[in-house]
Amino acid sequence: MAIIDTVKHKWRVSTMLMRLIYVNIAVFLVIRIGAIVCMFAGVSELVWLRWFELPSMPQWLCDTPWTVVTYMFSHFDVLHILFNMLWLYWFGTVFMLTGTQKQVFALYLYGGIGGALLYLLAFNTLPAFAGQASLLIGASASVIAIVVATAVIHPEYRMGLLFIGSVSLKWIAIITLGLFMLGLTGNNAGGHVAHVGGAVVGLIYGLCFKNGRDITKPFNKLIDRMVVAFSGGVRVKRPKAKRFTKSHKKQQTETAQKQSQDKRQKDINATPEDQAALNAILDKIKKSGYSALTADEKRRLFEVSKRIK
Repeated sequence: MAIIDTVKHKWRVSTMLMRLIYVNIAVFLVIRIGAIVCMFAGVSELVWLRWFELPSMPQWLCDTPWTVVTYMFSHFDVLHILFNMLWLYWFGTVFMLTGTQKQVFALYLYGGIGGALLYLLAFNTLPAFAGQASLLIGASASVIAIVVATAVIHPEYRMGLLFIGSVSLKWIAIITLGLFMLGLTGNNAGGHVAHVGGAVVGLIYGLCFKNGRDITKPFNKLIDRMVVAFSGGVRVKRPKAKRFTKSHKKQQTETAQKQSQDKRQKDINATPEDQAALNAILDKIKKSGYSALTADEKRRLFEVSKRIK
């Protein structure tokens, strides 16, 4: 029971990003354990995997329609889930600098569904895939959606790569997409088609986000309504507005005036040179991160912030 309580506590305190990783790991363990059982029972592991993999043939999909969702949380190979979860954690962490818990979850689903739709469309319309049956598994389309969206929103954010060094996210995304395009003629053509679908979703999300639009908002509103419905329609009551007497209002006005005077007095210390220096340092942090500042710039940031605070 102690282990179960620990797992429950870990789940409650975790971010949505970590919950996505935990679900992927849990489904991976279920798939591998099921495959071991099938092996000892003398049954092909494919019989077990068909409950998780997305089939390209419509008649198969009609038998397991839930695989449109389950495939994006499922893995069979160790390296497959390892690389997907590492990418999800690295880029998801950067995504969360401006994104919310709800947005990262919705974008994960959007990317997986976008990859599934392009995969099904390609295998059922393009002559290159005519007559071929395929099965899709893995979170790659969902992960690449978050990768591309993060690169669009934070193109100059630099990430350290092993043996390469610091590279801007925009170049990581461009090179990754290039490799996927080259892989369209390989053995995993269906998987790369799904990757492209996820990338398109990420690109749309990133461009809309920079223009002040959130394409995940309708989905999150629907989820909120479902949560309220299943919880019995319980809503949080807003506290009643407090009534103030004339003396309270007068005291509140005097306090506000005093705070305004104090602020103006502090702002006297803020010179145009201080503000310009602060803006330059903040721009550098936005592009390269706080660690890119020199010791003199960090000292300057502290001094200027203290004067104009």
